Amino acid sequence: MAIRQISPTAPIRSPHPLVFGHRGARGHAPENTLLGIETGIQLGADWIEVDVQLNAGRLVLMHDPTLDRTTNGQGMVAEVSPAYLDALDAGRGQRIPTVQQAFAYIDRRAGLNLELKARGTAAILVQQIRYAVQDMGWDWSEILVSSFDLQELRQLKTLEPRIAVGALYCGVPLDYAASATALGARSVHLSHEFLSPDMLADARARGLAIYVYTVNRPAEIERLRALGVDGLFTDYPERASILDRVA
Repeated sequence: MAIRQISPTAPIRSPHPLVFGHRGARGHAPENTLLGIETGIQLGADWIEVDVQLNAGRLVLMHDPTLDRTTNGQGMVAEVSPAYLDALDAGRGQRIPTVQQAFAYIDRRAGLNLELKARGTAAILVQQIRYAVQDMGWDWSEILVSSFDLQELRQLKTLEPRIAVGALYCGVPLDYAASATALGARSVHLSHEFLSPDMLADARARGLAIYVYTVNRPAEIERLRALGVDGLFTDYPERASILDRVA
């Protein structure tokens, strides 16, 4: 299956936005697990979005800084030993994968959006992405790194300009998408609750792709399609997937 890639230049508007399986397919399977990733792919996601935390110098898939909500363990992800973390149940018998395991498991069946959740991850992630491209057959256009921490993205972009980055916002910045342009971002990732017409217009004028999170209701999916956004993050990929694009 060919990956619907992110555009290297200004995005081409489509009535069928890219579908990002949020944390795999959070509505159906344990988040940030290989089962979640597989479920997202099987339900038609073009891209899989996962969260990245740092544990003993390695990058693992985890949203929270603590283990309590999504596993049968306790403590801070950054502070427990790798042996302890690797033995945990992340739901339905799933283990907590590393970023490298995610690349290997997806095997280019979908694009991969890695959201950085912790400081100090940029340099390690650059090494792993280079390995994925040079040794595992991935293309730069099949990988996207995003974060609310624009400083971390700036460091990553300085270390490896070929990596596409997306600037995450939880509201509407006073300068709209100017900080994304200064960063050299490819896309802006906006909450569906804060879709300012001025922000959308500014992002489009700057040639940035507009990806919206986290959209689960069919009526909201249709509204955003009508607005011409370029991608949707959803816990239920089947609600916006290629299977729904025959209409």
